[in-house]
Amino acid sequence: MTEGNFVDYVKIYISSGNGGKGSAHLRREKYVPKGGPDGGDGGRGGHIIVRGDKNLWTLFHFKFKKHFRAGHGEHGGSSRSTGADGSDVYLDVPPGTVIKDTETGQMLFEITEDGEEKVVARGGKGGLGNWHFRSSTNQTPRYAQPGLEGEEKNITLELKVLADVGLVGFPNAGKSTLLSVVTAAKPKIADYEFTTLKPNLGIVQHRDFQTFVMADIPGIIEGAAEGKGLGHYFLRHIERNSILLFLIPADSDDIAKQYSILLDELRRYNPEMLDKNRLIAISKSDMLDEELRSEMNDDLRNAFDGTPYIFISSVAQQGIQELKDRLWEMLNR
Repeated sequence: MTEGNFVDYVKIYISSGNGGKGSAHLRREKYVPKGGPDGGDGGRGGHIIVRGDKNLWTLFHFKFKKHFRAGHGEHGGSSRSTGADGSDVYLDVPPGTVIKDTETGQMLFEITEDGEEKVVARGGKGGLGNWHFRSSTNQTPRYAQPGLEGEEKNITLELKVLADVGLVGFPNAGKSTLLSVVTAAKPKIADYEFTTLKPNLGIVQHRDFQTFVMADIPGIIEGAAEGKGLGHYFLRHIERNSILLFLIPADSDDIAKQYSILLDELRRYNPEMLDKNRLIAISKSDMLDEELRSEMNDDLRNAFDGTPYIFISSVAQQGIQELKDRLWEMLNR
């Protein structure tokens, strides 16, 4: 999927159907001059229903169609016949989509499973026919209920990527390169910051045909929690990852400081993120010799405060299998 086709945030207008009117029909047959009321009920208006679809990875199909209207219920007829219900409209979304009210910003619900269905706008109820209003004192009611109107609202769909492992790091830390090495994904890779503007997903093949999903998230910069850089547009994707893999280049001026800045941005955005399992990968470590690596080990043990770390090199294919093993072990712990 190209970068421009990854859509994870859309605003759409929805309108459910009106209920049909009840009928005020009076029965008239030969030899039955006063047959009494026999008006049927109106049909229900169509619902707007959000449905999970595991075959979708993005909200791209909402990019060009943003207005959805359900069908109106049919009016009731004679012989107590009920009008047909209005046709429902289904909005198919990938699992991990949050639905919010655009006006208030309130979260309405979330779709997390394939096939899960939730009504976001209910169709209006059909009106009752005059059959229901007959009584001993009013044997020929000439009135019926009108149908209720449907709902109309503006909603926002937000996709939060569902992945087992999320790559966290500063721009140009080598996240896309690592993803391209451990999966079949082909993210854009270049030697400048913010090469990745949208999350990329890849499936990591582990031993014995076991797999897990890894997500490459656009790079974090200091102040991202306040919306700097790409801000909240990518931080929300990290919320769903069960493991956070921090990628810090070996040639950084201060590895410990980079890690603390990344942690601080996550904490300020959502403190619950710090409860996730974490693993630190020192990337581009093919530039280090054994002596330099052993010196760094002593400093990093204290700096990372017990968080496990590993030296890797995506280009030289160093430590990649060990990284997969560690991640698999953490996922199944």
